[in-house]
Amino acid sequence: HLHLTEMDIGYFNSNCHVQPPLRSERDRDGLRAALARGTLGAICSDHQPHDADAKLAPFCDTEPGISALETFLPLTLRLADDGILPLPDLVARLTCQPADILGIDAGRLGVGDRADVCIFDAGQHWSVDSTQLLSRGRNTPFDGWELQGKVTHTLLDGRLVYGA
Repeated sequence: HLHLTEMDIGYFNSNCHVQPPLRSERDRDGLRAALARGTLGAICSDHQPHDADAKLAPFCDTEPGISALETFLPLTLRLADDGILPLPDLVARLTCQPADILGIDAGRLGVGDRADVCIFDAGQHWSVDSTQLLSRGRNTPFDGWELQGKVTHTLLDGRLVYGA
């Protein structure tokens, strides 16, 4: 919703079928402004992968959702590049602020904290290829998009759970 509008649906591209539905450019810009003002304190991927069959029916009959894990961080970095919010503020919207909203002890790096860490190469350029996504579902409206920034490693409680 921070990157797409109803115009991206085109000829009923089922990979753009999300809930709530995509809206106008004005609505997208309103969400971005709310993020910049601090009204929106968190950003989430709402990762909803689906098997290919779930997206093959007529638009209204398909399952809503996007396979978003691999594109989430680079799309968020794009918000910094677009001048919506400085990078440290965006990182907070992905980490400590959602944890605070949910009342959980997470999202921070410090002595004694869980080492849940996402390491990324902010300069890596790559093209989204839905056939190469690691998620079980490969439904993405960002297929073919050129993005910058890619996760290289993920640590969960100090253990490596992903390494590119």
